[in-house]
Parts: sequence; C-alpha cells; structure tokens
Amino acid sequence: MTISRPVAFYAPLKSPSHPLPSGDRTMARLLMKALERAGYSPLLASELRTLDRTGDRQRQESLREQSLEEADRLIAHYRALPEGMRPCLWFTYHVYYKAPDWIGPLVADALGIAYAIAEGSRAAKRAQGPWALGHQGAEAALGRADAILVMTAHDREALEAARPQHQVLVDLPPFLDLQEWPASGSRPLPVAEPRLLTVAMMRPGDKLASYRILAAALDRLRHLPWTLDVVGDGEARDEVARLYSPLAQRVRFHGQIESKANLKALYEAADLLVWPAVNEAYGMVLLEAQALGCVVIAGAYGGVPSVVRDGETGMLTRPGDVMAFADALSELLQDRERLRALGTSASRFIKHERDLDHAALRLRNALAALTD
Repeated sequence: MTISRPVAFYAPLKSPSHPLPSGDRTMARLLMKALERAGYSPLLASELRTLDRTGDRQRQESLREQSLEEADRLIAHYRALPEGMRPCLWFTYHVYYKAPDWIGPLVADALGIAYAIAEGSRAAKRAQGPWALGHQGAEAALGRADAILVMTAHDREALEAARPQHQVLVDLPPFLDLQEWPASGSRPLPVAEPRLLTVAMMRPGDKLASYRILAAALDRLRHLPWTLDVVGDGEARDEVARLYSPLAQRVRFHGQIESKANLKALYEAADLLVWPAVNEAYGMVLLEAQALGCVVIAGAYGGVPSVVRDGETGMLTRPGDVMAFADALSELLQDRERLRALGTSASRFIKHERDLDHAALRLRNALAALTD
C-alpha cells in the first residue's frame, strides 16, 4: 500500500474552509482534491488570510507581522514531527499583490522543501502606491517558487517575462470535479421563452459593474422573449435589485444557493448563462454551466477565454461593451439550433479536458520532480 506524502496547503486569499462561497474557495477545495488524487496528502497549514482590498499600508504591515509569527510557529511544529510526517512540499493557491504569501517561502526554506504556487499573477504597476508592500511580498513569493502552475494564458505572459532560471511554469487550466455535478441525461427541450441564468455574488466593484452591464444589455432586448434567474447575494443586493426593477416581470431573484442539487437544477433548466465577467480571473460558474450543457455568453476579460471557447462552447464579447453583449445574446436567442450545438460542445469540452482526473495527472507530473 502506497502511503501518501504530506503537503502543506495554504490559500492566503481565501481558505478552503471559509464560510462564504466564492470561486476562490471552490478552486482551493478542488486543488486539495486534485493533490490527493495525485498521490499526496494535502493538509491545511494555516487559516491566516492576507487579503487587503483597499490598499491600507498599516493593514499590510500587520498581516506581514502575523505571517512571520505564523511561519515561526509552523516551522517549530513541523520540525517536531517525525521526518515521515513532515510536508514534502509547500503548496500555495492564488498569490497576488492583494493577497501575498509571506509564510510559504520561509517554511520551505527552513525545512529544505520545494515551494509551489498555483495561480500566481504579477502586476508591475503595483510596485508603487497603496499596495506596494503587498506587491513586494507577492513578488518575493513568486520569485522563490520552484514551480508555478499557470491557470490562464492571461497570467502566463507576465510570469514568463519575470521567470527566474530555476523556476518551471506548468499549465494547469481551471477544472471541476464532475462527480459533484453529475449530468441528469438529456437536457429539457427548448421552450418558447428562453431561460437565462446569472450566478454571482452581489458586491460593490467588479461584480456590480457586471450586473450593470447585463441589465443594460437586457434592456435592449425587451422585444425578445426571455426570463432571467439570478443566484447570488451580498452587500450590493439592493442596488442590483434597483438595476433590474424595470425588468421586474422577467427577473426572479433566488438569493444565495448553497445546495449543489438546487443550483444544478437551475443550470440544467437554463438555455444560457449570461455574465459580463468584469475583471474575472476566469469564473468557476462558467465551467459549471458548460459541464451541464448550459451555453455561456461572457465578457472576454482576463482568463475567461481560458475557460470558454469562443464560438465553440459559448460566445465571448468585447470587455465592457453593452451593445456587443446584447448583440451576442440576441443572436443566440433567435438561433436555437446553434444554441443546442454549443451546449453539446460545452459539456464535451469539460468532460474530456477539464475534469479532476486531468488536473491530478498534470499535478502529479509537475510535482514529481520537486518531491521525489
């Protein structure tokens, strides 16, 4: 019987055990699953969250000090363990200037183990300004990493340009555990009134901007039949409700849905997932929808083109362009045959390229040289 080797897992942006749902929490949990399937035993090393949303230098300094203390604690803890129980690798998920990893490099150096990052992004323009300290911490971690698992083509360009000689970059595109989203079989036959779906938190900033673009696009399509189901909640819910009040007869708000079974039912009942995706890293809901044959229309921000194949599994529009979004939606609402073909391609794409087994194989191949 093969004994799985321990891996110290850390997510400075949002812990996999955080109470609020999000794409970051989902991917952190999926990475732990993929590591386990790849033959490792991932153990959550720390719950310390280093996120600074507002660019508060004092907060960044405090988080760095807490991180240094946490690193000292972990080093002492791991050194006290029998050698076979110590981690063979430190694995951090999602490092950038708003959520640096000050812990992992210190622990990896102290224990003499490799350090890997999944989803790291560089932002040279943040070297000065309110996030300068967070940027410094993120850059130090990214430079120290022995391997960076690159989740989108959008991140790869900057990572490649600044890659130190010792570091390897390995593609690990976003993925799902399809056992969590089992397809029920054939999708329901199209009805006269197409059903649209949006699944997103209601927060000020980029999420609210996406809701605003979607509302403006839908307002241009009043002459076409459609209804919209909205899943999500948050501090901006009242403003979101006001945005959609002129369309109130066609829009139904479901609030936050934690049950995968209930959310799955909405994905499978919908013809289209519609989301402008302002500044999305990639968007887990875009993968979930496609897995269940629900076609995606999204703005082509950031890493979104890495999870939706334009014209093959969905449609991507110019970032922030209300008219382009409305035109794409109008086109598919009036071409149900194409919509069905895209849905079939979408579910095939996720099943054959973005499932947990594919991700585990990529991880096993990437990490073997670091841990053997």
